[in-house]
Amino acid sequence: MKGFRIVLFWTHLVAGVTGAVVIFIMCVTGAILSFEKNIIEFAERDQQRVAAVAGERLPVSRILASAQQARPNAKSSSITISSDPASSATVSLGRDGRLFIDPYTGAVLGEGNAALRGFFSTTTALHRWLALEGDGRAWGKAVTGFFNAMFLVLALTGLYIWMPRRLSLRNLRPVLWFRKTQTGRARDFNWHNVTGFWCSLVLVVLTLTGMVISYRWASDLVYTITGNDPPVQQARKEPAAKTAAEPTAPADLDAIWSAAMERNDGWRSVSLRLPIAEEASFTIDEGKYWNIFGRSNLTVTAATAVAAKWEPYSERNAGQQLRTWMRFTHTGESFGLIGQFVGFVACLGGALLVYTGVALSLRRFVRWAKRRKRVKMLPPELAESNV
Repeated sequence: MKGFRIVLFWTHLVAGVTGAVVIFIMCVTGAILSFEKNIIEFAERDQQRVAAVAGERLPVSRILASAQQARPNAKSSSITISSDPASSATVSLGRDGRLFIDPYTGAVLGEGNAALRGFFSTTTALHRWLALEGDGRAWGKAVTGFFNAMFLVLALTGLYIWMPRRLSLRNLRPVLWFRKTQTGRARDFNWHNVTGFWCSLVLVVLTLTGMVISYRWASDLVYTITGNDPPVQQARKEPAAKTAAEPTAPADLDAIWSAAMERNDGWRSVSLRLPIAEEASFTIDEGKYWNIFGRSNLTVTAATAVAAKWEPYSERNAGQQLRTWMRFTHTGESFGLIGQFVGFVACLGGALLVYTGVALSLRRFVRWAKRRKRVKMLPPELAESNV
């Protein structure tokens, strides 16, 4: 058993030192991204809310026309309407950003906080693919995916290493909270153990869900263990050649939207993907599921404005639902502000684990180097006895 513990210790040490830089980056950026949506919503509260609720909302075609008039060279990719009367309509322009539109007057309320969104976009790129561009992005994803898996190994081996052979309050007390110490080594050792005690289980969840996001095989495994067939991966389509003046929406957009609203039984928000070809695809937040990110899909035939397919979240198979849970559990959002705060603290704890782990490793290396130097200075017969 002692030999097994030694193997785990050196596996833990080598993995930690090897992946320290990338893991530290992912932890710090993960902490920054924990409250991304909340911060953006607060910064854009004057644009995402209307000053006054006046009468009926404009037809969706009028709202979309206001966006196209304000940004004629941009192509709308979606429009989202909230059930909240005081919420503005959001028209997404793809890479060109978004516009917040007053649904009662058609006035453009703003384009969002570009600087803040740019900061979080850069942080996300750093977290997911080390902010590499072009062909380097795939390489960056592979690196972060690998070190995320290594971080999982660190969390699991760390749990085993610090686990006392006999569980008792006396043995656990040294790792329950931070203590005043006399040396830097003792301080780092205490910080490393206390942080690992409180954060390791959360870090295991974050890294496991991160693997599902990073690796196709891990995502497929979610479907397999729930007894469902993994979704078929579609071939990547080459970008179509640009054609002259492709319309964003058909002339009967309002009829299509009305057909979707006929099924409205208290939805929280409705989002329509643009442009519309033969079918209009709606994403519905019904606001009634335990999974607050559970979304339903509605397809409306564009030519007849008749609902063709309704796919509620509640009827999705267990694999699809679990996959959704994992996506937003990785960011902590599945459990609201409490989950985000726990994820934030765990990410900071992960960064502290990297710092203290590297510090302890460097101190171990320095002690080893000094010992080797002393041994070399001894006579041969004494050196052999001190190896």
